[in-house]
Amino acid sequence: MVGPVADEALDPSVGGIEGARRGDHPPYGILIVDDELAILESLELTLGGDYVVHTASSGEEGLRILDAEEIALVIADQVMPSMSGVEFLEKAIERNPTAIRMMLTGYADIGSLARAINEGRIYRYIQKPWEPDEVRLNVKRALESYALSTENVQLAAALKDANDRLRAENLYLRREVERRYAFDQIIGQAAAMDRVFEVMEKVAETDATVLITGETGTGKDLVARAIHYAGPRRELRFVAQNCAALPDTLLESELFGHKRGAFTGAHADKKGLFEIADRGTIFLDEIGETQPGMQVRLLRVLQDGEIRALGSSDTRTVNVRVVAATNRDLRKDVEEGRFREDLFYRLRVVEIHLPALRERRSDIPLLAHHFLDASNKKMGREIEGFTNAAMDRLCANHWSGNVRELQNEVERCVALAGDASTIGVEMLSDELRGGRVDPGPLEDEQRELPLNDAVDGLKRRLIESALAETGSKTRAAEKLGIPRQSLQKMMKRLEMND
Repeated sequence: MVGPVADEALDPSVGGIEGARRGDHPPYGILIVDDELAILESLELTLGGDYVVHTASSGEEGLRILDAEEIALVIADQVMPSMSGVEFLEKAIERNPTAIRMMLTGYADIGSLARAINEGRIYRYIQKPWEPDEVRLNVKRALESYALSTENVQLAAALKDANDRLRAENLYLRREVERRYAFDQIIGQAAAMDRVFEVMEKVAETDATVLITGETGTGKDLVARAIHYAGPRRELRFVAQNCAALPDTLLESELFGHKRGAFTGAHADKKGLFEIADRGTIFLDEIGETQPGMQVRLLRVLQDGEIRALGSSDTRTVNVRVVAATNRDLRKDVEEGRFREDLFYRLRVVEIHLPALRERRSDIPLLAHHFLDASNKKMGREIEGFTNAAMDRLCANHWSGNVRELQNEVERCVALAGDASTIGVEMLSDELRGGRVDPGPLEDEQRELPLNDAVDGLKRRLIESALAETGSKTRAAEKLGIPRQSLQKMMKRLEMND
C-alpha cells in the first residue's frame, strides 16, 4: 500500500508543515489507532517524516496517549475489538475537543459512516485501501483546518481579553470623568456660589433644559458637565459644540448631520451630534451667537425632539437633554430682535447664572491654591504658596477673564518660577501688576506710591467704606466677600484701629 512519495508531499508548503520546517511551529502530533499492526506501520511510514506520529492498537491505549501527548489529528479505524472507532472518537472529543478526527473504513456501510460523521464528528474518512499521496493530502488539509481553528480560538481569547481590558478601562475612565466633574470639584464658598450649587443639585436629577449664563471664563462648561455626570444620563454620552466656532451651514451639518451629496464635499452620510448624543446630553456653548435659521431648527428639537439631516426629507426622533450657555444678555437680544423669544424661553427652563470672579473675591485664594497644586503636579514643581502681597494683588485684580484668567496667571507663574519656593508680586504678569483694581481710580497722591503701598491704601479705603456703611465687621466682611477672620487679619496688618 505504501507507494513512492509524490513531489507534492516534498513541497514545504504542503501538509501544514512549512512553519514547522522554518522553526516557527513544532511538527504537529498525530495519533493513529488501529488493531492491525501493518496498517499502523504503513501510516507511520507515510506520515512520520513530517509529523510526530503516535500509534495505538486499541481504543484504550489511544485514550492514554491522548491524555499524555499534544495531538492535533486523530486517525482511527472504524472496526476494532472492544471499542469501535465511533466510540473511541466520542471519548476522544471529551479529552481533546479541538483535535481533528478522521476515520479509516474498509466498508461501504452508509449507516455506520453517517453515525461516525454525526456522533464522532469526523472531518473526513479514508477508505481502505488508500494511496499514500491521498492520505498526505487529506492530512495536510485536516491540519490546515486545525491550524485555522486554533488560531481563531487564540484570536477569540485575545479579543475577549482586549474587550475585558477595554471595558475595565472605560469603567475606570468613566469614574474618573465623573469624579473630575463632580460638584465638589467646582471650587467656591462665596454666597453667590452657594446659590449656584443649590440650583445645580436640584436640576441635575431632572431632564430639564438648562441655560447657563455668565461672563467668559466663569466655568460654564464645567457646570454643564457636572450637571450631566450627576444626573440619570451619566452613563450615556455628553457631547459639546461651541456654536460660535463654525459658520451656520457647517454648524447645521455638525449638529444635525448630512446625507451624501447634500453639499460640495459631502462624500458620505454623517451623523450629527444630536443623533450621537441620543439618550444623553448635548451642551451648546455660545448659543447666543446662532443665526435665525439655526434658531428655528433648534426650537424644533426642543419642542418636538425631531431632527432632519441636511439633504434628507426624513425626520428622526431623538431623546437628548439640552444644556446651553451664553455670555450674552439674551433677554436684551430678544428685545432687539437678534434672538427668538420662543427659543429663549425654551432654553431658559432653568437658568444658572455664574457670578464673575470679582463678585466672589473670597474664593480667589481657594482657586489660586487649587491651580497652584495642579500646576505643581503638572510641571514637577514644589512651590509652597503665595506671598501676602502677591495674594493681595490677586484678590484686588479686576479679572475680566475670570477663573480661566486666574488659572492661566498661576500656571504662568509656576512655569517661570525657577527655584523660587513662593510666588511673589515680582513674579506676576505685567498686566496683573499694573492692572485694573476695583473700585474706582486711585487718588493722585496714591499714583506716586510704590505698588504695595498703593494697594494697601486702596484696601484701607474699601474696609473703611464697608465699616461705615454696615456698622459691623461681620456685615463689612460679607459686603467685601471675605471671611470675618480674614478681615480682622487684614485690618491688623494694615494697622487699622478696631
